[in-house]
Amino acid sequence: MQRDKNLVPLSHQHQHALALCVRIDRATQARDLDMLAWQAEIQQLFVSEIHSHFDAEERELFPVALRFAELGRLVDELLTEHSLLRDYFALSVERSLDPAKLHDFAKKLSTHIRKEERELFEALQRLLSTEELARLGVALAKALGGETAEQSSCAVPNRATRLRSRREIEDS
Repeated sequence: MQRDKNLVPLSHQHQHALALCVRIDRATQARDLDMLAWQAEIQQLFVSEIHSHFDAEERELFPVALRFAELGRLVDELLTEHSLLRDYFALSVERSLDPAKLHDFAKKLSTHIRKEERELFEALQRLLSTEELARLGVALAKALGGETAEQSSCAVPNRATRLRSRREIEDS
């Protein structure tokens, strides 16, 4: 199902976080990790997007979803995952993530995002009227600081965390 325009700003932020997860996965497989650089990037993503993203979901999106009994268990799971992910973000601030925790963080963040996109967003698009989705979109835009899909931007990885070709890795 195509994403409703009122949920697109959250979906764009999900894409940014998923791109980070892919880069972490590739870096851990290649064993090419500058842990300080990765933790700095994770911290920057939390400060620039994820903190307000989680807040918008918890204040605006989840209460709407809880109007539907069938979504109660899912919302509870997502809230629990937010708490766990905040713990990982805190570890990045403390610079205490090791490679195993970094890999685990990326897997958990990716799984969480896919659950929101495939289960929660799809259900809300099916259950809410066009008018309800529009009201939700206004509330989400306000909670995200007025960001619209057109204003969303993706942070550029730093030199140590960008994807590199096999040749670049072998030459280093």
